[in-house]
Amino acid sequence: MSCTAVTEHRAQLGEGPFWDVPTQALYWVNIAGKQALRLMGGHLQIWQLPEHVSAFIPCESGDALVTLSSGVYRLDLATQALTLLCVADPQPGNRGNEARCDAQGRLWLGTMQNNIGEHGEDLPITRRSGGLFRIDADGQVTPLLHGLGIPNTLLWSEDGSQVHFGDSLDATLYQHAIQADGQLEPATLWFGPHVRGGPDGSAMDSEGYIWNARWDGSCLLRLTPDGEVDRIIELPVSRPTSCVFGGPNLTTLYITSAASPLDHPLDGAVLAIEVDVPGKPCHRFAG
Repeated sequence: MSCTAVTEHRAQLGEGPFWDVPTQALYWVNIAGKQALRLMGGHLQIWQLPEHVSAFIPCESGDALVTLSSGVYRLDLATQALTLLCVADPQPGNRGNEARCDAQGRLWLGTMQNNIGEHGEDLPITRRSGGLFRIDADGQVTPLLHGLGIPNTLLWSEDGSQVHFGDSLDATLYQHAIQADGQLEPATLWFGPHVRGGPDGSAMDSEGYIWNARWDGSCLLRLTPDGEVDRIIELPVSRPTSCVFGGPNLTTLYITSAASPLDHPLDGAVLAIEVDVPGKPCHRFAG
């Protein structure tokens, strides 16, 4: 599989790719650079934000959500005005990390102890202070999990009865059954530590297989619904961070990445590869 960089932009910590089917646009963020980015019709637009941002997700109402350190905000794409939607996690010193919308258009946000300094430098993680929260279209917040290290990967089964959820601090991907009241059953181990790096973000294809980015592993793992390695997709970056299916047929896999000490030329780029199975579409925020 040949990989190409979709733009010349390089992120210090690229994350959170989102493919918007109606507009055929790719959204992602540079967390450490405080940037929200959109590639649409070959044009790259960058919104410079006042805080670290972990996700950039279009809304049905026409603007977009950005998950900043101090809360979840609506971003007016024309005026760049920010309006607070909610503070999902009131814990001081935490920041947002993984964020995706489920089929109902509700935002699920995983938070963690902030590990990025004001100038983008790495800070140590010393506590498991993160949580998982669900945010409805009206901004109502429902806490789901607590005591998390580095939340990553949020993917739902076709019928919405299960959620795949990872904690990179455990090097583990978990599965939770979703109860009738929306709360989560205790975690079951779905995919544990692997020799090829640690688990970061993921995408699900139409066959229910999960494509998991492997931080420091220079690859993606395609995992079967039973949590077995189906194949390894080698990548020309050290630290792939997440991926999403896009393109007109959802057969283009877009992969975000981060800078690394190894300084590969494509580290921090968004990569695109064509794959042989289409993916599942992303969902906009319902609000």
